[in-house]
Amino acid sequence: MVDALSVLDLVAVGEGHTTREALRTSARLARLAESRGFRRYWVAEHHSMPGIASSSPAVILAYLAAQTTRIRLGSGGVMLPNHAPLVIAEQFHTLEAMAPGRVDLGLGRAPGTDRLTARALRRTDGPATGDSFPADVAELLGFLHDDFPDGHPYRRVHAVPGPVQGPSGGRPGVWLLGSSGFSAQLAGRLGLPFAFAHHFAAHHTIPALELYRREFRPSAVLTEPYTVVGVLTFAARTERQARDQALTGALTTLRFRTGRPGLVPTPEEAGAHVFTEYEREVLGGWLENAVHGTPDAVREQLDELRKRTGADELMLVTHGHGLEARLTSLSLIADAYGLPHVGPGPV
Repeated sequence: MVDALSVLDLVAVGEGHTTREALRTSARLARLAESRGFRRYWVAEHHSMPGIASSSPAVILAYLAAQTTRIRLGSGGVMLPNHAPLVIAEQFHTLEAMAPGRVDLGLGRAPGTDRLTARALRRTDGPATGDSFPADVAELLGFLHDDFPDGHPYRRVHAVPGPVQGPSGGRPGVWLLGSSGFSAQLAGRLGLPFAFAHHFAAHHTIPALELYRREFRPSAVLTEPYTVVGVLTFAARTERQARDQALTGALTTLRFRTGRPGLVPTPEEAGAHVFTEYEREVLGGWLENAVHGTPDAVREQLDELRKRTGADELMLVTHGHGLEARLTSLSLIADAYGLPHVGPGPV
């Protein structure tokens, strides 16, 4: 059985709906996840994708912090190459001050968008690569802990809020995210927890997790490896309803990867779409690796994935069109696992 369940939210904007509605749905999902005992609720940075409104994780997390009291909130992730490490340190120290002891800072090395948008974000004509990621992570950790050594060019630069203000403030928990072995190896060597994007790189999942565990070195953060696996998951009362919702995410992904990004299509539109051989090749095993179906079937598939990967947590990506459908999916999964109704936390 899965030891812990969490949620990754892309803040989906479906046809016929608005970003405002999508954000309100995210708040409702976060409150539901908290009330049913899910461990954490993350949002992911994406850009230039009309169907995904999570371009500013720190802003959304501040909104969700005001809507919740217990559940851990975090980025899954912030795309580090798009930002100055100092800015990220200041944003997440601010979030930690808003929601003490429950902020995760997940870091990714990809741009979270296409090349042209990445260039617009970075204000550079250079290629969008993650080659500087290890150095950027080290710099960010230096700002988060305010511990640059003497002689470092940033020794007198401080992230504020931050440790320079005194010992009472907490720090966000730092994670590395990945869809290959690069970040897995780095996370292991730094002794940080690692989250893998099984939902779009399933063929790399087990090799990356094995590499992470093999390279792991105990640190002040962790004494042993800790892994989260993200998986596209949709539960409904019937298999047909669940598959129709999973198809909306598949078609959204296909359109982005073929240069036609748009709002998340309705289940009716996705169900009527005839995938060509080329489109199936673009998607690869994306839909085949999604977990969808009735609640009992979803639980069985999630338990099998947990057993196969040895993940400490599974993070459910409920990317679909319907606002109520996403809420229903999360509730049905919680019921299938017998998660308690713990109610709202203290204000």
